[in-house]
Amino acid sequence: MISTDVIVLGAGMVGTSAALHLQTKGKRVVMLDRRGVGEETSYGNAGVVEREGLVPVGFPREIGALIRYGLNLSTEAHYHLSFLPKILPWLWQLRQATDTAGIVRFAAAVEALSRHSIPEHRALAKEAGAEAFFRETGWVRLYRSHKGLADAASLHDFADQYGIEYRHLTMAELKELEPDLTPTGVGAVFWPETQSVSWPEGVTKAYADLFMARGGVVARGDARSLRRGGEGWVVSTEDGDLAATHVVVALGPWSNDLLDRFDLRFPLAAKRGYHMHFAPKGEAGLSRPIVDIEKGYVITPMLKGIRLTTGIEFAERDAPPTPVQLERLKPVARALFPLGAEVDPEPWLGKRPTLPDGLPIIGPAPGVPDMWLDFGHAHLGFTHGPISGRLIAEAISGEKPLVDLTPFRAERFGRR
Repeated sequence: MISTDVIVLGAGMVGTSAALHLQTKGKRVVMLDRRGVGEETSYGNAGVVEREGLVPVGFPREIGALIRYGLNLSTEAHYHLSFLPKILPWLWQLRQATDTAGIVRFAAAVEALSRHSIPEHRALAKEAGAEAFFRETGWVRLYRSHKGLADAASLHDFADQYGIEYRHLTMAELKELEPDLTPTGVGAVFWPETQSVSWPEGVTKAYADLFMARGGVVARGDARSLRRGGEGWVVSTEDGDLAATHVVVALGPWSNDLLDRFDLRFPLAAKRGYHMHFAPKGEAGLSRPIVDIEKGYVITPMLKGIRLTTGIEFAERDAPPTPVQLERLKPVARALFPLGAEVDPEPWLGKRPTLPDGLPIIGPAPGVPDMWLDFGHAHLGFTHGPISGRLIAEAISGEKPLVDLTPFRAERFGRR
């Protein structure tokens, strides 16, 4: 049996960052995943390192929105009717958690992470030789209606409160910024501090390569094989059993599959989403991600082409793909930017691990000694992976974490 100090379960951006930071604390670390590095949720996101994500994706409270979502007519959200009875309790928790007070709590907690997200990413990128993936071009939120722009007032208020830079743009100014757009709307907001990358999977793999170059090990295996053994933890890998004193659960939407065995169960939903790449028509180019807020999608330049990412689909986590939103969005996105031929043979499907209050769990597992939790980052997993990894490494090492972990404690959901 091979022995190490820490086993990190999950090799996405969150797990890879935790493994790297633990390594810098002098820990011997093995990272385990059933697939390769960065091949699940970390593969298919919009590639944004967001500075201003201070308002959670909340439960709609207006009758018109409820009717539109209920009739499955929107591009922002879609659901499987058969899944509705299972997701309704979670949606009720979402409604309770995203009231006015909940939004304020979310903003304060997320800002505490996000102020460090870009520096932590850039520090890892520099060490990993991944700086070429990063763009300092900001991103744009496009609003099609005056109501949509008015609904963003709380985000702008929080940005003012926390000193985050933004600039309102007219459609003409947006056209100057991105000449190949044909924007339709009443205004846009440019967020210059946010950064983006040209290939999220490439960034995650570069971080993992740095981890391995420093002596870390990436193993294949099923995290559900985790068990107590001797004085610590044991997990089975393709190369035999592996033992460690500590284990970090960074399994994203699969975390409950393991934790249920340890009498831990959290209200974790898997918000499904799709992406597809398109070749731009002719000489058209895009310099930064564009979020079409009221239609619920992002277009962003990637090495493979222009990536179109969808909003939320509520369905069984492992149900077959149903890319309804993507089909509805193709003509909408083409009206905004000249998308050409589809590059991918089929849409990619990913799952965002989301708790009702929108915040991740970072810290010790209640009642399970030497188990640490680092999951539930929702739409900000790529953004918050490096800072979360630093915090979990500091906590395991007995140091005071850079950010107060109280808002992210697992105990806020109780214990089953």
